[in-house]
Amino acid sequence: MTAARGTDGVLVDRYGRVARDLRVSLTDKCNLRCTYCMPAEGLPWLAGPQLLSDDEIVRLVRVAVERLGVTEVRFTGGEPLIRPGVVGIVAAVAALEPRPRISLTTNGLGLDRLAPALRAAGLDRVNVSLDTLDAARFARLTRRDRLADVLAGLAGAAAAGLTPVKINSVLMRGVNDDEAPALLRFALAHGYELRFIEQMPLDAQHGWDRAAMVTADEILATLRTGGDASTEGNARSGGDAGTGFDLTPDPAERGAAPAETWLVDGGPARVGVIGSVTRPFCGDCDRTRLTADGQVRACLFATEESDLRGALRAGADDDELARRWRAAMWGKRAGHGIDDPTFLQPARPMSAIGG
Repeated sequence: MTAARGTDGVLVDRYGRVARDLRVSLTDKCNLRCTYCMPAEGLPWLAGPQLLSDDEIVRLVRVAVERLGVTEVRFTGGEPLIRPGVVGIVAAVAALEPRPRISLTTNGLGLDRLAPALRAAGLDRVNVSLDTLDAARFARLTRRDRLADVLAGLAGAAAAGLTPVKINSVLMRGVNDDEAPALLRFALAHGYELRFIEQMPLDAQHGWDRAAMVTADEILATLRTGGDASTEGNARSGGDAGTGFDLTPDPAERGAAPAETWLVDGGPARVGVIGSVTRPFCGDCDRTRLTADGQVRACLFATEESDLRGALRAGADDDELARRWRAAMWGKRAGHGIDDPTFLQPARPMSAIGG
């Protein structure tokens, strides 16, 4: 059986996994320069003609939703909010039948201004990246003094109804690994859902070191004991350093969700940990990815891509685009292979792939 036969209507791979969650990168550009993502001077950005147009993005999403069974669409980057047409793209995708669930991952800059328009266009919720509650530390990590703007973006998203508002945090050893309890107290105090993410080998500098990565087990242990939270983090969150949390496994079905979740102090509040490296969930992965220049990636860590932009611009009809997409996903590997000695980090960094 080939990928083009017997798999019409879904994005299935040879291991039987079905991709229903589409991650769409709207741009490779970003207005922060996080040290674990890219160098201070930024990266060689994609040239304008290389990027999919707004109409091309919507068409490919429509093919995914109408012909390939995609039910969730997440817009990412780079930083998706700097894409001028982001509100219109969201509105066009929200008008599709069947309507997919629509979310967006952002660094939060400008979110307070755009949140009402995004909500009106049909965006359901947001994930906001926030690794520290200390302004000076934020400036060192991102090379921009913009913590207040991110906090305003979180508040603006909640006020606009883009809920649940989720926070994504990456802990780095010797950098911000003392802030896990403070970040959780902050999230609990404001009604946000916190997700810790193990640092992955997707930096442009290729400087990732597994020995320096804060693991899922370490994160959970720090939350349970209380750790040593930063002074400013405690001030913002209203918590006390050294006070731990009672974490119990979330009885809700995890499904294909990347985060393992725990009830905090009996619930209903939850905290999640995405252990992409030490607790891989490849066997349940339901994601397919479309880069800002129209390449299908079957896995975040894939070293190969399949070009849809070229086919689209050469006049391919929707059936042909769907066939090519199915073929790309059929070849998806069983796992990301980070623990394999032959593992090679993708040439593209996270900002160019889309999270």
